[in-house]
Amino acid sequence: MSSFSDLSVDGLIRHLNASVSPAHSVEYSAARLRAAGFVETAFGRLNEDVPARGFIAEAGLLLAWTLPQQSTRQFRIVGAHTDSPCLKVKPLPDAGSFGWKQLGVEVYGGILNNSWLDRDLGLAGRVVLTDGTVKNVRVDQAIARIPQLAIHLDREVNDRGLVLDKQVHLAPIWGLGQYRPGEFADFLSEHMSVSTSDIAFWDIALYDLTPASLLGQDLSLLASGRLDNQVSCWAATEGLIAASSSELSGDTASVIALFDHEEVGSESTHGASGPRLAWLLEALHQGTRTEFHEALSRSHCISADNAHALHPNYPDRHEPAHRPLPNLGPVLKVNANQRYATSPESAAVFLQTCDLAGVPHQVFVSKNTMPCGSTIGPITSTQLGIPTVDVGVAQLSMHSARELCGANDPALLARVISRYFAA
Repeated sequence: MSSFSDLSVDGLIRHLNASVSPAHSVEYSAARLRAAGFVETAFGRLNEDVPARGFIAEAGLLLAWTLPQQSTRQFRIVGAHTDSPCLKVKPLPDAGSFGWKQLGVEVYGGILNNSWLDRDLGLAGRVVLTDGTVKNVRVDQAIARIPQLAIHLDREVNDRGLVLDKQVHLAPIWGLGQYRPGEFADFLSEHMSVSTSDIAFWDIALYDLTPASLLGQDLSLLASGRLDNQVSCWAATEGLIAASSSELSGDTASVIALFDHEEVGSESTHGASGPRLAWLLEALHQGTRTEFHEALSRSHCISADNAHALHPNYPDRHEPAHRPLPNLGPVLKVNANQRYATSPESAAVFLQTCDLAGVPHQVFVSKNTMPCGSTIGPITSTQLGIPTVDVGVAQLSMHSARELCGANDPALLARVISRYFAA
């Protein structure tokens, strides 16, 4: 394994704390790849030269690869996504009433509304300047908070449940006094040390300031925001680094594809439904169109996205014979209605890889009365015709502002990915 890889939980915690937005996740993973000797390039330069170990970083999208010494006859791909459900700051966010300054936010993805209440929130994302420059922005201080209504003013809330209007009740407070149009832009420009007039547009979201941390009497659990799906981004990146070596052999190219916008349907330039992965694979192959299609038919893909662990307080929500638990290994995700891309053939490759890596595995199937979500897996398999298997780390509180998983599982997944690329 490469000496540059770090499969420890401490390495994952550093990744989680750095990856406060898709752009920051890509920035951190790119730095890890660069330190391991991978060469950064761009789509506009692939016709000139394709590095044997390279990567492309665009906003919330990261593609990285290692090429064999021989001509590429097949690909092994690990896909994941860099985005998480959150609250994004609107283009004209300045608002308020009754002496409170508030920010207008838009719900991104399927958040658990109540999990965002009473948390100290920072800001992170991208800002595009009028000269075309793109800058990552991170404000690591308590900028905003969404206060819950006191029990004294909502006496029945514990009996009837908390119902939140996304437009009205999720507007964060960020100051006192009369709000002023343009105040947020002024704040942003001051933080960035640029003129307000230099700011063209932004893609900025709120995030929970609480750092990732180990949890439990035996420190066997990991709590953090954005476990879905930074765990898989980290495992894919470190697995690729670990599998890389000075001598590349065989005829298989190893690729990771970390997409943006999975939580809202993947239909974007940097999402899994976009063309970027197909462009890259064709550039890496460097053969005829027919030969490229033949290479795709010999290829395999792992779609890595977290799975639902058995919730001890809600066991009835789980299929009785398929109840994944933390720290028992990656979860093979199966759905007869093709919400997951797993097939018998694609599953067999994954299970064999787990055996070769000495890593246990589990299986998840949704209860018939509880339809499951989906992943980038069906998109990749449909667009490229590559057999794909859906897997992931078991977790609780999926789509909460702060999630929970086993502390050992992410490294187990990374070990499997490393072995997958080394096969």
